[in-house]
Amino acid sequence: MITEPELEPLWMFRARELKASDFNTAFVHFYRAEIQRQNVWRTRLDATTNWAIITAGAVVSFALSAPEHHHGVIIINFVLIALFLFIEARRYRYYELWAYRTRLMETNFFAAMLVPPHAPAPDWATNLAASLLHPQFTISLWEAVGRRFRRNYLWIFLTLAASWALKIITQPKALTTRDEFIARAAIGPIGGEIVIAGMIAFLIAACVLGLATVMLRRSVGEVFDDTRLDQFIRAHITREKQ
Repeated sequence: MITEPELEPLWMFRARELKASDFNTAFVHFYRAEIQRQNVWRTRLDATTNWAIITAGAVVSFALSAPEHHHGVIIINFVLIALFLFIEARRYRYYELWAYRTRLMETNFFAAMLVPPHAPAPDWATNLAASLLHPQFTISLWEAVGRRFRRNYLWIFLTLAASWALKIITQPKALTTRDEFIARAAIGPIGGEIVIAGMIAFLIAACVLGLATVMLRRSVGEVFDDTRLDQFIRAHITREKQ
């Protein structure tokens, strides 16, 4: 009697025979679970960005609403927004971990089945198993910080900086001299020159961080750019010809 291929056991697990149908069922449920994890952490990323935007908007509105409101609240908000950035970067690393797994499954299991003959990457299952047995972040903290800064937080920091300058220039009345700008920038015993230098240094450091991490491209979840997609297609065509 010839056993149908789909009924042949793939392997034994605790004296139970696992067939191809069992594998497909388990794999589909596993894929759905990883997609759910990815969506949850995507929502957490959006929540952190929303916190930063709402906080920045509230502080700017408060500072500009009355001349007696000190511009120092905007500077304090810079620190708070930077904290949100690092929290979001940490969440982004977790998001990338789940996205890495779903990408392995999508490109080597589902997509490969749609282009006969079925030719997934030879080590995709090994990489997926390694990620399950020994989970590791797929990107560094600096890459995560740089990507989130360029996508969202650059514009928040620029808005805060422009609002800070506008506050000093226009309130309590329009400026007339450069020395007056420096005097208004002072915060208590901290001279205006130091405050201005600190603001400029912070913005330059943030921009340098954003530019220095542009070439870090280990992210696979949020963006799957055309270059990498073309590489995947070319690799698949090569395997098909072989």
